[in-house]
Amino acid sequence: MDDEHSQQTLGCYGHPAALTPNIDRLAASGTRFKAAYTNCPICIPSRASFATGRYVHEIGAWDNAFPYEGSPPGWGHRLTATGRRYTSIGKLHYRNTEAPTGIGEQIIPLHAPNGGVGDIFASVRDGEGLPVRLNNERMSSEIGPGESSYTKYDREITERARRWLGEEALQHADRPWTLFVSLTCPHFPFIAPPEFYEMYPLDEIPMPREHPSGGRAWHPWIKCLDDCAPYEDYFDDHKKRVAIASYLGMCSYVDSNVGKILAALDEAGLTGETRVIFASDHGDNLGARGLWGKSTMYEESAAVPLIVSGPGVPAGKVSKTPVSLVDLYPSALDCAGLPLTEEEAPLPGDSFFKIAGAPDEPGREIFSEFHALGAVSALFMIRRGRFKYIHYTGFAPELFDLEADPGEMNNLAGDPTHQGILRECEAALRARFDPEEVDRRAKADQAALVERHGGREAVIARGNSFASPPPGEKE
Repeated sequence: MDDEHSQQTLGCYGHPAALTPNIDRLAASGTRFKAAYTNCPICIPSRASFATGRYVHEIGAWDNAFPYEGSPPGWGHRLTATGRRYTSIGKLHYRNTEAPTGIGEQIIPLHAPNGGVGDIFASVRDGEGLPVRLNNERMSSEIGPGESSYTKYDREITERARRWLGEEALQHADRPWTLFVSLTCPHFPFIAPPEFYEMYPLDEIPMPREHPSGGRAWHPWIKCLDDCAPYEDYFDDHKKRVAIASYLGMCSYVDSNVGKILAALDEAGLTGETRVIFASDHGDNLGARGLWGKSTMYEESAAVPLIVSGPGVPAGKVSKTPVSLVDLYPSALDCAGLPLTEEEAPLPGDSFFKIAGAPDEPGREIFSEFHALGAVSALFMIRRGRFKYIHYTGFAPELFDLEADPGEMNNLAGDPTHQGILRECEAALRARFDPEEVDRRAKADQAALVERHGGREAVIARGNSFASPPPGEKE
């Protein structure tokens, strides 16, 4: 897994310039999912959701101050309970190392910042309005060629993974194992090692796609997000090109590290008996519509790369069945040959490997939600066939036909000819839960957390996190 990697910035997903040969080869050797999504476009809630196979509103992992602590039990607990060796290397973004998250061994883990407390600033969502986050200029100032704590950390993660596969996996050849390698790039800051940055000449970098209006006539909910985190205000055209070139360079850097890890797997003689999943926790808007960071349900932010390869996986297949990260739980159990228990049976996901081997089911419904940074109200998404429905609680919805309009430039919510599908999508959302009640519950939990930490003014005065520091770096 890597971090904040938009599905659109991979060669195998059709980006015209992205150089990602190792991930592309992985896709060619297995099955690539064309429509894959995060269940929450921000780090900590996304990771809590895929650890447990449950949606954010089910487990109360509302924002980056609600990290996973081991309850409810996740797929890691099932694996280790059956004697399987489960090791993680790199970013987890759970509460801390001591939390019983089901991982047998954590190597150089990155957990929630502020000693496991997380970023409480985003929990300030009361009636007085969203506070403006601090350090917004860093999105546009920490860009270009060089080294960051994240690029250095990923280098160490890759080396530890190579060592683990080359030595330790062979030492325990008689015991089934699962290795979770979690890289931090291309998460901002957008600083790429020079040799990767130089792969993308600035004069060949296109400007981000503008808002359909050509300006900033954002949806009112999106306008509230920008008021809270006005990243675009600090960019000019040159900085946009540098930031995008850096992001693409970081994607190529990730690809290089993935290639080294897969080479180590092959050198250890384990490729033929190992299944591999490649995914990201969420994407990044990367300037599209004047938006940076994640926190939206547009494809740049919500769609993620998802590739599976290995024994029994169809090679060279592109599956049109929509999937999401909650499918990781049954996928892990599928690899281990473990059936879902009676308690696990209601989980919403299904195995990637089962889906890969089955005929396409383009109508499979996918769900995502967001209650974190800059969310004035609860944000929900339903992907249903060719349509994506975005429900902004308390605001008008958006509806996009992703087959006819993959760039999501034409909102069909007001089109008389699409009112039927609009009603169907809203009914599908409300069949899951009451969105207004979920919004109230999230805000109540967040308000209680803020009060436990001194109240609104005290939390705002302490400021916000920009990017969680890797182990050993001062916060």
